[in-house]
Amino acid sequence: MLHQSLYPCGRSRREFVWEMGAGFSGVALASMLSNRGFGAQPAAAGKPQQAPNTTDAQVRRPSRAKSCIFLMMNGAPSQVDTFDYKPELDKYAGRQLPADKNFINSGGRKMGFLTPAWRPFRSGGESGLLVSDYFPHVREHADKLCVINSCHTDSHAHGSALVAMNTGKTLIGRPSLGSWCVYGLGSENENLPGYVVMLDKRGGPIGGQPNWSSGFMPATYEGTLFRPVGDPILDLKGPAHVTREVQREQLNLLARFNQQHLDSRPGAQDLADRMRSYELAYRMQSAAPDAVDISQESEQTLRMYGVGNQVTNEYGQNCLVARRLVERGVRFIQLYSGGGHLEETWDAHESIEKNHGRHAAEVDQPIAALLTDLEQRGLLEDTLVVWGGEFGRMPFSEGKDAPGRNHNPYGFSMWLAGGNINGGTTYGETDEFGFEAVVNKVHLHDLHATILHAMGLDHESLNWFHQGREESLTDVGGHVIHELFS
Repeated sequence: MLHQSLYPCGRSRREFVWEMGAGFSGVALASMLSNRGFGAQPAAAGKPQQAPNTTDAQVRRPSRAKSCIFLMMNGAPSQVDTFDYKPELDKYAGRQLPADKNFINSGGRKMGFLTPAWRPFRSGGESGLLVSDYFPHVREHADKLCVINSCHTDSHAHGSALVAMNTGKTLIGRPSLGSWCVYGLGSENENLPGYVVMLDKRGGPIGGQPNWSSGFMPATYEGTLFRPVGDPILDLKGPAHVTREVQREQLNLLARFNQQHLDSRPGAQDLADRMRSYELAYRMQSAAPDAVDISQESEQTLRMYGVGNQVTNEYGQNCLVARRLVERGVRFIQLYSGGGHLEETWDAHESIEKNHGRHAAEVDQPIAALLTDLEQRGLLEDTLVVWGGEFGRMPFSEGKDAPGRNHNPYGFSMWLAGGNINGGTTYGETDEFGFEAVVNKVHLHDLHATILHAMGLDHESLNWFHQGREESLTDVGGHVIHELFS
């Protein structure tokens, strides 16, 4: 039997035989791929892997927004009760949807009768943009909003639709929008994650971690969860008896061992990612607590966000932390409203008034405060704010005397603000009942392409080579909606 020491770098006999067998063909294959431009650089702990065939000149557009705050209303708010006013619902109240809308997938739930908006719409700002009474504070910022009333998506199920809204596909395992932004632009603060996610204290979305995953990209680009209460990141602090100096020496020693291992195994991306995560965690021990310490804010600011109020406290704190993270160069922040399932989210099957009344009251004042605060600090032009859910809701009830609405992937509303967006405007239309998008339809790929464009990125050039093809957030679809920009 050959002694283990005969094998280079301490590898096993099985690895040695495997590498000998594949080595010769690998040389030829590497040469062919290199000529085609597919050669990847060896992974290194200090430098994230870049996608082959993608250069800064190809990916980046003239700089627009530097950061994005995505306000995710988990569970799907109703467009006809919030930002898409449909007077025809009053005229035809109590009737069934016309027969030509016979392609509906109701998920087995009852199809009831056309139902008017549960709260009145009123005009806001100089633009006169119509906003429901569910959002009276947001309505004060009507001139900052561009409401897209013609969104549509590929799934009527919460889990897959939310994953699609975050990653572009209903399939689990793809990089999320935030991951693509950080990959394309990097982070402006090496002491904080480039991508932060804050969930609702009632729980996370049904699909869980795949919604902020980096998918087939390195874990460097994955979203980092900040908790809404308590320490923002669990286990961030080391034992009290271990000083920063001792911890630094321990990490240096570990880094030397890991680098030796990595040098003998070029392309070991998982290890390189782990090494970077150790270093980031060390730096975050001082940077993260400061970033989320809202006690540094004035009493006036805290009141503006609704901090201390039983209804608005949690989302107010999250919105305030989001502003503080933007100030510190964090690239992408996602704030979830609604957690768990059914009525704990915006999933208003039982009652629109009960459900949306509750959840809108929690977020309306904090969102308005966020827009005010960003503008006052000169950050709004550099920050793109996105509001919406995974789909919308039907213009009809779920049955006789049933005040709830079912899922609607065919037409729904989202809005954008900041980032050189044309405020006080609407784009696209649903039909007269608010059922399906019919004018200037916006698929989620179009929405993603537009968000990337607002961030100064070209969605067609921002690629990652994976399993033999160039992958992108928008895949083979998606068009930038240039009309949204000033």
